[in-house]
Amino acid sequence: MKPLKVTLISHSDRLGGAAIVTFRLMQALRKAGVDARMITFVKSSEDKNVDEACHRNKRSALFFAERGCIFLQNGFSKKDLFKVSIANTGLHLEEHPWVTDADVIALNWINQGMLSLCGIERLSTLGKPIIWTMHDMWCLTGICHHAHECDNYKKQCGNCPYLHFLSSHNDLSHRVWKQKKELYSRTNIHFVAVSNWLAERCKESSLLQDKPVSVIHNAFPIEFYMTKPTAPVVEYGIDYTKDIIIMGAARLDDPIKGFEIAIEALNIFKTKYPDIAKNCISVFFGDIRNSSLLDRIKLPHKHIGVVNDAKILRQTYACSKVVLSTSLYETLPGTLIEGQAAGCVPVSFGKGGQRDIIDHKKNGYIAEYLSPESIADGIAWALENALDRNAQHEEVCKRFAGDVIANKYIELCNKLLSQR
Repeated sequence: MKPLKVTLISHSDRLGGAAIVTFRLMQALRKAGVDARMITFVKSSEDKNVDEACHRNKRSALFFAERGCIFLQNGFSKKDLFKVSIANTGLHLEEHPWVTDADVIALNWINQGMLSLCGIERLSTLGKPIIWTMHDMWCLTGICHHAHECDNYKKQCGNCPYLHFLSSHNDLSHRVWKQKKELYSRTNIHFVAVSNWLAERCKESSLLQDKPVSVIHNAFPIEFYMTKPTAPVVEYGIDYTKDIIIMGAARLDDPIKGFEIAIEALNIFKTKYPDIAKNCISVFFGDIRNSSLLDRIKLPHKHIGVVNDAKILRQTYACSKVVLSTSLYETLPGTLIEGQAAGCVPVSFGKGGQRDIIDHKKNGYIAEYLSPESIADGIAWALENALDRNAQHEEVCKRFAGDVIANKYIELCNKLLSQR
């Protein structure tokens, strides 16, 4: 019997969170016996099963064609330029041999010039099942990757807050909404939300409320993480005898990460729970543009910057007690899963995929939204209730391990193939 052939399409294989989890999915599928390959706009790995679909010069032309249109439609303003996408230009991947040879086409994050809406419709004419995994809200909105507090996606978009003074009823967001509506009506795409929170937004969306949507989480290499360090950790001069509260992000002071709330929460924690806090240190990893923010933290802390060595990060997680996230929204926060895989107790808000990870006061703490005092209470709860680290690891293994996620995708692919 021939193996199932799945071709994943993603902007990149390593650049950005969506790219990384898509690459992991390809690896998990291959390990499960699927002939999985990946077509990208930008290739960073040396993996022979990843193909970079076009030359650098063509990439630049397609990228600037889309960004230029957004720039023009936003009154020549750079503000929020990368918070929206319009998919007006892209590659002709329907002719790619890995696409024509595939049983199933699996779209992922395809923006910034890789695929146009017309290109997706051309793929649909091949008659193959198409799965589209959503790593943010873009599929269910007009143009934005995250709607935040705007609920125009429940109607027909328009009056887009990201278009500022050129926002109107018939603005760019409404026009792209109409293009998506037409595309979805003419194609048979099965959408996958990576969290239940995102699936709930689909049900509210005027674009996807009547479309098939499955929930399949991202795959994580849970087996890579260990619940205690294998050797003494000497990097960065951290005092590992302390109870470590770890927090990380690609950019810590990105407004979406709620870093100001984290600072306030840690200060409240130090004041409100002095007996617990006296043995604590907070460790931050990732980029930060305004490093002066760290000076406001009263709790002892260490910023270790961008960590490119996964083994060092694994050891640091294994030495930590709490993994913290104060993100205002998260589709499915990877640092919480990684930290829990290493035995940490996650503390976070619940506005997003966090509730797919955390069972409140069972394996972690869901804080009251936007409340730094509630985050502080959560940190104290996590440190007072020393949960079994191996049990924490096993909990995420059941939900997010590569083989678990791969089998769910295989089941979905076989189901869609049987319906043809």
